[in-house]
Amino acid sequence: MPAHSAPEDLGELLWSPSPAQIRASRLHHYRQWLADERGVRAADYEDLWRWSVDALEAFWQSVWDYFDVVGEGEREPALSSRQMPGARWFPNMRLNYAENLLRNATGERPAIIARTENAPPREVSWAELERDTAALAARMRAWGIRPGDRVAGYLPNWPETVVAFLACASIGAIWSSCAPDMGPSVVLDRLRQIEPCLLIASDSHGYNGGLHDRAPQVDELLAQLPSVRRVVHVPGPLASGRANGWRDRVDWADAVSEAAPPRYERLPFDHPLWIVYSSGTTGLPKAMVHSHGGIVLTHLKTMALQHDLRPGDRLMFLGSTGWIVWNLQVGALLTGASIVLFDGHPAWPDGESLWRFIDAQGVTLFGCGAAYLVDCMKDGLRPRDQVRLDRLRAINATGSPLPIDAYRWVYGAVKPDLWLASISGGTDIASGFVACAPTLPVHAGEIQCPELGVAAFAYDEEGRPVVDQVGELVITQPMPSMPVFFWGDPGDRRYRESYFDTFPGAWRHGDWIRFTPRRSSVIYGRSDSTINRFGIRMGTAEIYRVVEALPEVRDSLVVDLEYLGRPSFMPLFVVLQAGATLDDALRERIRAQIRTKASARHVPDDVVQVDEIPRTLSGKKMEVPVRKLLLGAPADKVASPDAMQNPDSLRFFFRYADGRRA
Repeated sequence: MPAHSAPEDLGELLWSPSPAQIRASRLHHYRQWLADERGVRAADYEDLWRWSVDALEAFWQSVWDYFDVVGEGEREPALSSRQMPGARWFPNMRLNYAENLLRNATGERPAIIARTENAPPREVSWAELERDTAALAARMRAWGIRPGDRVAGYLPNWPETVVAFLACASIGAIWSSCAPDMGPSVVLDRLRQIEPCLLIASDSHGYNGGLHDRAPQVDELLAQLPSVRRVVHVPGPLASGRANGWRDRVDWADAVSEAAPPRYERLPFDHPLWIVYSSGTTGLPKAMVHSHGGIVLTHLKTMALQHDLRPGDRLMFLGSTGWIVWNLQVGALLTGASIVLFDGHPAWPDGESLWRFIDAQGVTLFGCGAAYLVDCMKDGLRPRDQVRLDRLRAINATGSPLPIDAYRWVYGAVKPDLWLASISGGTDIASGFVACAPTLPVHAGEIQCPELGVAAFAYDEEGRPVVDQVGELVITQPMPSMPVFFWGDPGDRRYRESYFDTFPGAWRHGDWIRFTPRRSSVIYGRSDSTINRFGIRMGTAEIYRVVEALPEVRDSLVVDLEYLGRPSFMPLFVVLQAGATLDDALRERIRAQIRTKASARHVPDDVVQVDEIPRTLSGKKMEVPVRKLLLGAPADKVASPDAMQNPDSLRFFFRYADGRRA
C-alpha cells in the first residue's frame, strides 16, 4: 500500500449544516420516516449507513417504498443472491425508468432550462417533455423498434437528447450516447460493439465561440455502421443542407410532430436501460449495461438523500453527453427537481460568465469536474464580487481529488455558507461510492461519507479492511447499479477481470483510498498508476496536491519510468501560470515542496515544463498512457486521439520519449 503524509490542514473543519438546514433535508425526513414506518432508529449518519449495508435488502426495499416507485409485481425478495457478480435485484418486479421520471410532470416549474452559446436560454416544460417523449416513442414503435434494440445518440447537451433517451426508455430500447466532441474512431469503437438500429444525430454545435461542423463525422459513422437503418436529424446552427445525404433521414420536428398518448413498457427490473463506456484511451472501451430498476433506485437515493435535491431545486452539472454525469443529471428529474443543461465552454465569453449564468438561473446545486474549480482559483476569479448566488446551496466536485486550497477558494471566493462536496464514483456504477450527505460537516480535503447502501472499505494487500491507512477501495456487498453485464462479454470474463480478480467476492475499483475513523475519506489516485520509489508507494494525487498548491503551477503530471536494467527515473511535468518561468529556483521550490510536504523519496528526477497535460474527454489526467509512451510503447497503442480533450498535447511527450531513448 502507498505511504502518505497528510498535510497539516487536511481535515480542517470548513462548514457545518445548521440545525435548520438539517431539518430541511430529505435525508432527515427519510430517517424520520424510517423510524415511524420501519422501526429503524439511527442515531446519526454512521449508524444509518451501517444499517443500510448490513440490512441490504431492507434498505433498498425502504428506498422503493419511501419514494413510492411505480411498478408491478412482488417486491420480495429484494435480492435473490448476494453473490458478486451475479446478484439479482427484485427479480419479481417490473417497472419503467421513464414512467417513474415523467410522473413528476407539473406546471409549477420547468423540467429543463437549456443554454447554448449561440442562442438565449430556453425552458422546456414538463408537459412539453412528456409530449415530445411520447411522440418520439410512438414513431420509434412505428419504425419497428422494440425492447432490447439499441439506439445511439451523437448529440450535444440539448433537451432533444433528454427526449431521445426517455423515448428509448419508454419502449425498452437501449440508449447509448456519444458526445459530438468525440471523433469518429472513438464513436465507432463504442457503437460497433452494440450495433444500433437508429442513430439520432446533430450536424453541428457551438463551442468556445465557434461553430463546429459534425456532418462529415456523421457521414463517416453511417458508412461504417451498417446496422443503422434510419437517422433522426436534430438541426444545429449549421443545419442548412448538411444532413441531406444521411440515409432514411427524418428531421426532428417531423419525428415529434404527431401527438401520442404516453405509453410505458413495464420491464423486468434488470432490463437494460443504457450502455455506457469506459474511457477507451488505451484499448477497446468496456460497454457497461445498467438496468432500469437499478438506476431508478440508485438515482433516487443518490440525488435525493445524498445530494438533497428537492422539487423546486435546479441542478446544473457541467459535462458532455459522453460523460456519466450527464446520465446522473437526467436522473435528478426523478426527484422532481429541474435540470439546467449547459452546452458550451464554461469560460466563454469570459471566466465569470458561467457564474453569472448560475446566478441568473437560480441554480441550487452546481456540479463540475474538480479541475474547473482549480482553474477558476488559478485564474484569480472571485465570483462573489460579481454575483450574489443567493439560491446556490451546494457545489459538487468530481473527476479527480479536490485540492485543499480549492476548498478554501470556494469558501472565500464563491460563497461562505455553502455545502461543498467532493464526490467519487464512476461510469461503472453511474453514481457514487463515497460522496456527500447534507447532515454532515465538510472537512478540507475529505469526502464526507460512503453512500448509503454502499459497503465501501479500504483493503490492504492481504484483503483485510484497514482504517486510517491507505488501501484499495473495495465494495463488499452488491449494489443495484452495478452493471448487469458488459455488452459482448460471453461468460462475463472481462467483467470479472475488471473488478473481481484481485479480491474474490469483492469489487476492487482501482482507487487508493483512506477512511478516517469518522468514515470520511481521502482518494489518493488510481492504484494502477501508483509511484513506487525505493520500495515506498505513493498515490499520484498526493504529489499533485502539494505541487499545484504553488501559485506558479497550474497543472501537473508525474510518472515513474522503471527502465529495465537502469535506475528508476521519475519526471514531473508542469504547466505554469502565465508569466511564470521554470528556472532553477522554481525547480528547487517544487522539489522542496514535495520533499517536505509529501515524501523525500518521491522528489522528481526532472521537472519539465509543458503547455498542456494530456486529459481524457472526461478531464482525467492520462498518467498510464503517458507512462507507457515514455517506456517505449508505440504511439498508436498508447492512446486514441479521439478519446482525448487535447490530443495535440501528446506531441511533446513523443519528442520527450525519443530524447530519453536516445
